[in-house]
Amino acid sequence: MSGNKHAQTTIRSITKTVRMDCDPQTAFDFLADLGNWPRWAVVNIMSTRRSADAEWWDMVTPRGAAKLRMRADTRHGILDHDFVDPQASWTVPARVIANGNGSEFMITFFQPPGFSDAFFDEQIKLVDVELAKLKELLESVS
Repeated sequence: MSGNKHAQTTIRSITKTVRMDCDPQTAFDFLADLGNWPRWAVVNIMSTRRSADAEWWDMVTPRGAAKLRMRADTRHGILDHDFVDPQASWTVPARVIANGNGSEFMITFFQPPGFSDAFFDEQIKLVDVELAKLKELLESVS
């Protein structure tokens, strides 16, 4: 249909997955606790602490202060979270699913407006470091 003023578009996204020899509930519980995030998200999160608003956590990132809100659903393995910092804000869909006796953690990143392709690509490469750390941590407790 030509001339459609309401044509839908999509934005660039990348989904990362890590397979772990760790049962799904253990993985979910660890990831749902934002207090654990500085232990595995070692590139992007320096510290977290509960904020005065029970839904949000305050974080320190390499770019400064930020806020993080987890919207977890244990039954479905949903770990969607909202991230807000002075540069941008976005929602990050994430899931833990069973894979045999282990689990998979999947996380999707949408390129925020204002992020160049090159900057977004750099940030996504750093996620591989964090997912490797997550795998190391969770497999050491299994």
